[in-house]
Amino acid sequence: MSSIALSYSIFTQEKEIREQLAQASGYELVSDRDIIDQVNFEHGVERSKVERALYGPPSVFNQFTLERETITAYLKAVVAAKAAVTGMIFSGFISQLIPASVSHVLKVGIFDDKSHRLRRAVAEGLTEKAALKLMKRHDAGIGDWVDFLHKKPANDPSLYDIFLSRRVETPEEAVQLILENYRKPTVLISPASRQAAADMVLSARVELVLAARGYSMEVACSEGRVLLRVNKSVHNFTKLSRNLTSLVAELEGVEKVEVRAGREYHVSIYRDQEFKLPPKVLLVDDEQEFVQTLSERLNTRSYGSHPVFDGEQALECLVHDTPDVMVLDLKMPGMQGVEVLERVKASKPQVQVIILTGHGSEEERKTCMDFGAFAYLRKPVDLGQLTTIIDQAYTKTATTRAALA
Repeated sequence: MSSIALSYSIFTQEKEIREQLAQASGYELVSDRDIIDQVNFEHGVERSKVERALYGPPSVFNQFTLERETITAYLKAVVAAKAAVTGMIFSGFISQLIPASVSHVLKVGIFDDKSHRLRRAVAEGLTEKAALKLMKRHDAGIGDWVDFLHKKPANDPSLYDIFLSRRVETPEEAVQLILENYRKPTVLISPASRQAAADMVLSARVELVLAARGYSMEVACSEGRVLLRVNKSVHNFTKLSRNLTSLVAELEGVEKVEVRAGREYHVSIYRDQEFKLPPKVLLVDDEQEFVQTLSERLNTRSYGSHPVFDGEQALECLVHDTPDVMVLDLKMPGMQGVEVLERVKASKPQVQVIILTGHGSEEERKTCMDFGAFAYLRKPVDLGQLTTIIDQAYTKTATTRAALA
């Protein structure tokens, strides 16, 4: 007996294929929703955060918080436990988490070109405009997810044991082809494939430990041997290697740890690679050169900053992200800083807002403080002074968050 993993683009008859396959094989269906619910139940991660890790877009602060990497490790741990047994049909984005080494899981890709999919969507009763919108969103999501995991396009045939495309016209044909292949000896569970599933579990545990300490790197596990590939340059690689080895070696099941420089080894933005999760700082200013330079300088000081260039962009960012601190200019084209401040404090009062302006008046300062600004600073500002205020604001944010927890 084996298992099956289905990855697909929408409007490829994937629902019919999945349901007919489950009926014919008697296998248990495991969907994205099932895994999301289990991660929420077992690890306490909010469903919305798990969905964002899967479907995107990733947080603008992800390079600093490693939230997507952490949640992906939780997803991998849950999927790995199910992949260790047989008789499963994994369906959706989560199927991409199962590595090729887990050979008793038959990987199936179901993809088709836009014109065929659009024709099917319209036949199902959707308008062409609605269908195109759904296709664009789903294609962007699965494309981003597969690129994040494998650095390949989602419709790359090399990711799958069976790649179904235009040559399969009906769900019945697709199901028949899958059934013919999942019974082959090469797909049956074996000691090697069972070990690969166990390696997947260990890999997920290693990734969780590393992400919790602010490390993001390639992890490969084989029978208790762990290989870590570092893709950021550090001042003292020997020290980092020693720290990583000590951290990972404590995990149950780890027999040996090796640390190597990865293929993408490059200079890091961090000083001596401290690997601590920094305050998330959203910078809002229409002076693009100024705010980009400020962002770079803050990043070198271990602040996780992201620049946007007007009030509308700032509020759009807050739909999906919650920075710890916002540094906000008052005078901008379109929406003014005071309105941005008022709307931020109304929707996400825990975000501490520092006004940084070159054109403010005493009356505007009073208005900003009345609306809940944390501080009011004038340009030009000394970077040391600004970071001190950011630290104070971040402390208040952390205190507020702890009180609400």
